[in-house]
Amino acid sequence: MLRRLALTAVVSLAVLSAAAPAATAVSRPLPLPIPLPLPGPEGEDGPTRLTITVSDSGDPAAEGTFELRCAPAGGTHPAAGRACERLEELADEGEDPFAPVPPDALCTLQHGGPATARITGTWNGRSIDAVFDRTNGCEISRWNDLRPVLPNVR
Repeated sequence: MLRRLALTAVVSLAVLSAAAPAATAVSRPLPLPIPLPLPGPEGEDGPTRLTITVSDSGDPAAEGTFELRCAPAGGTHPAAGRACERLEELADEGEDPFAPVPPDALCTLQHGGPATARITGTWNGRSIDAVFDRTNGCEISRWNDLRPVLPNVR
């Protein structure tokens, strides 16, 4: 009986020794995990980094190109803290402040002046390239909703 047990152990060991290299040769390496975006400092969607260029505002202090970074607020924007707070409010409300006025919108025929602005960069992980002006009531409202990211223009 002891001999039979020893023989079974030796045969099992031989079979396993022969099977192990064959099993690893046939199997493929495990795939690497897909990298997921890491949460940015502002939460799930990533950081805000915007370049804001304002022209023809009538206010020399508001003219030019400004950088805005949020979480923490910084850059060359003159009101970075308040601008970041406003962007966060709009995100919390589910608003897209960079969306253009819909083509079928009914807008008042008023002119708010020659001021224009272009905002490019990243907002909550989303690429932004938006143009703002004050050519009618809808565009004026869109500009005003984004204050203090955009300057107060009369």
